[in-house]
Amino acid sequence: MILNEELQAIQDGKQGEGLQKVLNTLIMYGEAFDAKRMVKITGSMGHVVFGSAPVTWIPVFDLLDELLDYGLTSTVPYTADPLSFDPKVPMTVPQKLVSRYIYSSQNRLDQQYDKLGFVNKQGYTCTCYLPEVGNIPKKGDILSWAESSAVVYANSVIGARSNRNSGVIDHMGQILGYVPEFGLLTDEGRRANWIIEVRTEKKPEAQILGSAIGMKVVDQVPYIKGLDRWLGTELTPAVRDYLKDMGAATASNGAVGLFHAEHLTPEAIEQGEALINEGAQVYVIDDAELERVKNGYPCIWKDPEAEPQLCFIGCPHLSTEQMLDWTERISAALKRSGHKTVTVPTVFTAAPDVIAAFRKIYPAKARMLKRMKIVLSSMCPLGYSSNPLSGKTRMITCSNKFRYYSSAKFYPEEELLAVITGGRETA
Repeated sequence: MILNEELQAIQDGKQGEGLQKVLNTLIMYGEAFDAKRMVKITGSMGHVVFGSAPVTWIPVFDLLDELLDYGLTSTVPYTADPLSFDPKVPMTVPQKLVSRYIYSSQNRLDQQYDKLGFVNKQGYTCTCYLPEVGNIPKKGDILSWAESSAVVYANSVIGARSNRNSGVIDHMGQILGYVPEFGLLTDEGRRANWIIEVRTEKKPEAQILGSAIGMKVVDQVPYIKGLDRWLGTELTPAVRDYLKDMGAATASNGAVGLFHAEHLTPEAIEQGEALINEGAQVYVIDDAELERVKNGYPCIWKDPEAEPQLCFIGCPHLSTEQMLDWTERISAALKRSGHKTVTVPTVFTAAPDVIAAFRKIYPAKARMLKRMKIVLSSMCPLGYSSNPLSGKTRMITCSNKFRYYSSAKFYPEEELLAVITGGRETA
């Protein structure tokens, strides 16, 4: 790998053994993907995938301690993925005890992050790019991120550049201030080798559309046509939320790190079909295809027809606008069904700053949520399911990411709304 003068001095040990080790680790990482050089991080903030601290991650904590012992810190402040335990979320006493044990190393990680450059405890979220949180890269910024849903959003909706790095590698890139140049950091790596033609007769649900795309293209770059028929050509907050949820599903049900949406996303607007590689494969998605994909989701409950015990809405974390929309929809549905509160315990998950903004801007709606017995939490739903006791809870969700990584049963949004408000049978 070709190193510039600054990096060559680091490799020669002129800035200490610690930074030399970080550089050599990133060189080995880059050379595994045929990277020829390192490029400077230009984003003003970083984001790391490790927000929670399971006791099984002792090697990670030890490695972070080693970095700190060398006196190393991040070159930019950073946010981190959500915490995985919140006592406000419905749990039995044994479940809470197990979760408290599983995440008993959280104080150690918090202290390490304080020294490494973490912004504050409000920064624990997978949607760091929302305006309330403020970690918003600029188009073209080079990043060292790892969280899959944040990476695909930054690459696609913002037009920044980050590979889907692994945990700790994201830290090392931010400590060095450089990352190896390959994959989605290159013009060639951002070209599409799949054309997705959306030919639905109604607006496709973001979570199911993203799932279909992710399962088909896996880790390739799709160029999506026809979505502007339903979303328009302006990146309004509602459109950004749609692309946030769709992208998270492509990244979890597949391994997509970047998508282009014709007439919508920055690079598709600038370059159009010039982004598509010659010989790109075509995948046509109509209503029947989305129904086929949805019907293929497994339910791994012991009794698939049993009553649900808990509902999570917000994976990735909800925006302020989504929280408002869900609050109003649930309230209206409860009035139609004659219920005062949700019939399935329900949790909205969102970034701490988003929840604070919602309560400040919409205090009456926040009180309405409380009356409807809906819990607001900044935890990661996946952290709840990682507890071997709570993981057996019959959970339901409209998140394809949460469905994919847990035992949760998936419902499209309108069906989920009916289930949690007593509007219909759950079978």
